[in-house]
Amino acid sequence: MAALIHHRPHSTTNSAAFTPSSHRLLKPSTPSQITSFLSHSKPSLSLSSSKPHLFTDPSSSPSKTPYFQHRLDDEISHLLKLSIDYSDIQLNKAVHASILKVQPETRLFNSLISSYLRLGHLSYARKVFDSMRSPDVVSYTAMISGLAKSKRENEAVGLFFEMGESCIQPNEYTFVAVLTACMRLFDVELGSQVHAFAVKMGHFDCVYVANAVMGLYCKCGCFDYVIKVFDDMRERDIASWNTVISCMVKDGMYDSAFELFHDMMRLGDCSVDYFTLSSLLIACARCSAMREGSGIHAYALKFGYEGNLSVKNALIEFYSKCGCVKDVETLFDSMPVQDVFTWTEMINAYMGFGLVDSAVDIFGKMPEKNCISYNSLLAGFCQNGEGFSAIEFFCKMIEEGMELTDFTLTSVLKACGLIRDLRMSEQIHAFLVKFNFGHNNCIVTALLDMCTRCGRMDDAEKMFHRLPLEPNSSIMLTSMICGYARNSEPEKAISLICKWRYNERYPMDEVALASILGVCGDLGFQKLGEQFHCHGLKYGFLCDIGVGNSIVSMYSKCGNMEKANKVFDVMSARDIVSWNCLLAGHILNRRGENALDVWRKMQKKAVEPDSLTCVLIILAYKHINSNLVEECQNFFHSMKSIYHIEHNSDHYASLVSVLGYWGLLEESEEIIDNMPFEPTGSVWRALLDSCRVKKNTTIGRRVVKKILSMEPQDPSTYILKSNLFSASGRWHCSELVREEMKGRRIRKFPARSWIIHENKIITFFARDKSHSQSKDIYSALDILFLECLKAGYEPDTSFVLHEVEEHQKMNFLLYHSGKLAVTYGLIVTWPGNPVRVIKNIHLCGDCHTFLKYVSLVTKREIHVRDASGFHCFANGECSCKDYL
Repeated sequence: MAALIHHRPHSTTNSAAFTPSSHRLLKPSTPSQITSFLSHSKPSLSLSSSKPHLFTDPSSSPSKTPYFQHRLDDEISHLLKLSIDYSDIQLNKAVHASILKVQPETRLFNSLISSYLRLGHLSYARKVFDSMRSPDVVSYTAMISGLAKSKRENEAVGLFFEMGESCIQPNEYTFVAVLTACMRLFDVELGSQVHAFAVKMGHFDCVYVANAVMGLYCKCGCFDYVIKVFDDMRERDIASWNTVISCMVKDGMYDSAFELFHDMMRLGDCSVDYFTLSSLLIACARCSAMREGSGIHAYALKFGYEGNLSVKNALIEFYSKCGCVKDVETLFDSMPVQDVFTWTEMINAYMGFGLVDSAVDIFGKMPEKNCISYNSLLAGFCQNGEGFSAIEFFCKMIEEGMELTDFTLTSVLKACGLIRDLRMSEQIHAFLVKFNFGHNNCIVTALLDMCTRCGRMDDAEKMFHRLPLEPNSSIMLTSMICGYARNSEPEKAISLICKWRYNERYPMDEVALASILGVCGDLGFQKLGEQFHCHGLKYGFLCDIGVGNSIVSMYSKCGNMEKANKVFDVMSARDIVSWNCLLAGHILNRRGENALDVWRKMQKKAVEPDSLTCVLIILAYKHINSNLVEECQNFFHSMKSIYHIEHNSDHYASLVSVLGYWGLLEESEEIIDNMPFEPTGSVWRALLDSCRVKKNTTIGRRVVKKILSMEPQDPSTYILKSNLFSASGRWHCSELVREEMKGRRIRKFPARSWIIHENKIITFFARDKSHSQSKDIYSALDILFLECLKAGYEPDTSFVLHEVEEHQKMNFLLYHSGKLAVTYGLIVTWPGNPVRVIKNIHLCGDCHTFLKYVSLVTKREIHVRDASGFHCFANGECSCKDYL
């Protein structure tokens, strides 16, 4: 039948005439009957037959009239429609053959092209088009549209130019078709030229053309152009409003999207549809706008869209961000029809609530899965810190032959970074290289980040310096800066920040600025952080919530809560992360009462807490002057009933830490024993820390046995095991643990302390003599040691976890990095000024005691920030009670 496409009519002299009066048109009732009826190979339709036939050569038919032609065209159109309705390509081909036998008019060929395109046979449509002697604007438009929608956009654009060369003027539908091609090519330059051409030809007043132009600019991220086109439109339809609302949502202009929706309702130009409501619900979910989202839900009920699948899916996403598990489950159960997106949204919802098991269960029940479903589960594991589960699931995806997208690969790289397993990271890296996956910028950036998280800084540096930095390479620069800071290489981090800051080729965006502010906070480098605060103010980045949150966090980590509060108060918009940053800052500075005051403000403003908020509120009760354990327990038990937040290991660890702080060790142990799930190492470590502070060896021994029986899941557990063995004198067991760490290539970051002096980071390790003033530092420290001994200081050699003689332990103990950094600070800072030191791990008990005596004998304030928070030493006292 395909050969019939190139068939040409032959002149016949003995064809039977057909007139409306002599024969009534026959209409077979099924596609197979129609195909058979039209087949020119059948005897009943033979051109030599003496009986009247439907299709004969009109050139030899004297009875052909306009009426006859009209009826014939109607019948052909009807048959082509039937072929589309029944998806019958054979019928379409038979009609095609009959058209060729009657008269190949342009109009009929146009109908053929359209029918072939609608049946999905682009090649047949193209052959028909190529066989036409005089294609018109309809022919070209149909083919341009068909090519654009069939991933042959370049051919569509080429045909558009060919049309111009043929002096055929495009109509409004032609412009829509070629703009669709530009949109799919992401070619905004060509699209803008087509836009100008449409204006010149006078077709831009057509609402369809204007909508297509807006769609192009929206797809290419030119959101300002979308709004300008929308504002200039004389006439708008619902698609116009939907396009600009969707554009604003994509650009994060949620308030503007809501205002536009209210304008649309007020003007009454168009009625909302499911797309409008879905876009607005997505906006509500992303900006946690509970009130607006509830209003949109009410609109959906009012306009009868509550049963629409797209609206329901958007509602699930909204309530998963702004509601509770019950809301989402009720919506899901009420849906008579659920598609793959519905199930995927449920996976995202459960993962967002931290209900990993429920997400896995819903994934198993899905009647149909696609790569998006798999990716959602994989990303959910990463979101909940379950790196090992994500790696296992990724291996399962490979075994099942699932499609691996860029999102899949970036997620598994993130998972590998979470578990910080060096060997696993090398295997994943090799997998990407073997299958040639490493060309995408997102994957390269994720790979770089994974290397920095797994301690492979040499590999990360090689990769970074090998990459050609583009003006849009801010993500890679940010990853490298954060990697240096994460791996205790602050000097390199600051050096790269300064190079970037003075290089105008690589502009800094909001994400990069937020990350750099985070690094400044981690390093305790307030002066540099202030400069980037000014940079954000200068370039208008402070309106970005992420940047504002980073500034609050930076000042908090630098011990300046006054500035952190001021920045928080002037923020134009806040989300739950903003409140969490402020809460965390107060807790880091051991200001529990202030943190609880912030929580009361949140309650007054009806700000819904998330899982992290609850962890911070529980910890606040550890840093207050009065014992409010009962109030803390009441909050812990109300999390599920009032705030619909399920308890996780972090919540239990925080509660155990608070109870232990107030001496309730038996109650803490009982809570752990009655946990509804297996306690993690973090929960047992919280209890062990309390046992150490309260010097309860009985419970401490039981906890140690529990920890030693656990399979290590992270480097900190290995370190804890090794230290426990060392502390009990079991040196051989400690050595075995360290050998296992080496075998698995798990790296322990050495204890490191640093001080900021003259805008430089001065770093010290234990027994470090690399500094140019090391002789002065060691001499001063020896003098301080003697003065502290006179004041009553007694060294505690139990903190030396090495198998050496007692006199050697004293030497190890005296030259810890924290003592060296504080001594250097006393030498280089003016008398009366406080000394500020940052330490990358917990301050040991002996250093804590020593620094109290140093503050007494020198009459200087000493501020040390370690992994637990700030320690403020003054007059022989410390603001914290972490050590008795």
